[in-house]
Amino acid sequence: MAIFYNLIVGFFGSFVGVLPPGLINMYAAKISMKEGRKKGLLFSLGVCITVMAQTYIALLFARSIEMHPEIVNMLQKVALGIFISLTIYFVFIAKDTRREIRDREAHSKTNRFFSGIFIASLNLLPLPYWVYLSITFSAFNLFSFSQLELWIAVIASGLGTFGSLAFYVQYFRPKEESRKMKINMNYVIGLVTAIISVITFLKILKEF
Repeated sequence: MAIFYNLIVGFFGSFVGVLPPGLINMYAAKISMKEGRKKGLLFSLGVCITVMAQTYIALLFARSIEMHPEIVNMLQKVALGIFISLTIYFVFIAKDTRREIRDREAHSKTNRFFSGIFIASLNLLPLPYWVYLSITFSAFNLFSFSQLELWIAVIASGLGTFGSLAFYVQYFRPKEESRKMKINMNYVIGLVTAIISVITFLKILKEF
């Protein structure tokens, strides 16, 4: 079951983590619109390579600090504040993602696979994200830091990232009726962060 848990946490943790509209996924969408779906998927594949490397580093760090409960408790309290803030931001403050995607950038001649690796390497958020996520699920016996299970989570994180980016590549097509999103994704992300906040809060209460 440990392998299955790591697979699920790795895939959905990464899928949800990449889902909020940001530089990487919106860039993948623009590449798809301008240069075709294949270029967008090639860019996404490069992003996945970097995300898998970052996930592996984060999980190794999480495995080492898991043996120090005082550090884990502090991280959980900090994470609770962060996720509550994110919930408030995405639900009440963030701009509506259903607005039109503007086409302002010129075509790039850079190999899209390597540009995906480079752009993803500038984003360091997966490191603290996976440290927190793995430790939290490990506390509920839903994540294992054994070597095989750890690699399963790393591979699953790459698949989840690719799945999320593929959604953007496929969804945003160069057609007038497809240039606007029909759903405000910020509400979806706000719901997810709210659920994570509740889980974290219950975990903190359990330890008192």
